[in-house]
Amino acid sequence: MTPEAPDSVLDRVAERWGARSSLSRRAVVALLVLGVLAVAGALLVVRDRPEEVVVTELASQASPAGRDGAEQPGSGDDDAGSGAAEEPGADVVVHVGGEVVRPGLYTMPGGSRVADAVEEAGGPLPEADLDLVNLARPLTDGERVLVGVPQPDGASGEGPEGGGPLVNLNLAGQSELETLPGIGQKKAQQILAHRESLGGTFGSTEDLLGVDGIAEKTFRSLEPHVTVG
Repeated sequence: MTPEAPDSVLDRVAERWGARSSLSRRAVVALLVLGVLAVAGALLVVRDRPEEVVVTELASQASPAGRDGAEQPGSGDDDAGSGAAEEPGADVVVHVGGEVVRPGLYTMPGGSRVADAVEEAGGPLPEADLDLVNLARPLTDGERVLVGVPQPDGASGEGPEGGGPLVNLNLAGQSELETLPGIGQKKAQQILAHRESLGGTFGSTEDLLGVDGIAEKTFRSLEPHVTVG
């Protein structure tokens, strides 16, 4: 079957509409053409209409996190500010010996210096050589501060281990006694002899004052290095 030409289709439609109405054949054809053009134009408009793009509002979703993130530095500054003031250091216990008025153990506030400990011990004796000690050095817990006397060999005086172990007067032999400052072979033998005269035991370190040749000044230099415990 051969398809009908467009003109024949329009003619047939025009004849049908013309037979049923008072419109002329030409008017019917014109109306049909206008209708076709209107439909074609509508299709073109629909086809060329841009598609709607759904944009996810990332900015609005991210803004809460952004606000939180903006607040965090402020809170961090607050935390840093609250921790900026350091708490005072703990007290330290030091042994002050040598040429001071009242040698012994002293509890000092954290941050104290050697000069503070010396002052707490009554100050240095008139004959004390203060050039032998660093009065400006900060104290450390458990150390020994020697005033006016040379440091023992190998001692740094910078901490609790600086002066080495104490010499036990009740257990030490001659060679160990000779490691004490100012004690040679003869003086060590005198200490041992004095210990025997006391029944083999020193009651306190002050008993060294009973040894021939050990006066107050020598005892002050020995006291930080000896014990009877």
